[in-house]
Amino acid sequence: MSEETPPQELSPDEAMAAAMAEQEAATAAAAAARAATEPQASAAVGASDVNLDVILDVPVQLSLEVGRTRLPIRSLLQLNQGSVVELERTSGEPLDVFVNGTLVAHGEVVVVNEKFGIRLTDVVSPAERIRKLK
Repeated sequence: MSEETPPQELSPDEAMAAAMAEQEAATAAAAAARAATEPQASAAVGASDVNLDVILDVPVQLSLEVGRTRLPIRSLLQLNQGSVVELERTSGEPLDVFVNGTLVAHGEVVVVNEKFGIRLTDVVSPAERIRKLK
């Protein structure tokens, strides 16, 4: 049988150093596990170890575009209550979904708890979104 050596008493400085080393090892292991389960950042971003936790709580503006049209200022000035403006988009065509002005998806209008919502029918790939930013 083998004999076990009794644990040695550590000074407060040694105990703190050991605890810090243990914490760093645990943090590195957690980051590795998270990286294995989350999608990898696009190579186009330029960094292989992007930490998105920093920006996850940043608010963004999501908006929907029903359609567009161009009209002369004369017609714009003649608009009043009840006027109808014809848009370029046809009925039943999916709406554009923008986040901070960048097209990210297409969808259709739904009603949820008496409020409008959107059901996403097509999502623009991250690589395509990055390409459009350039």
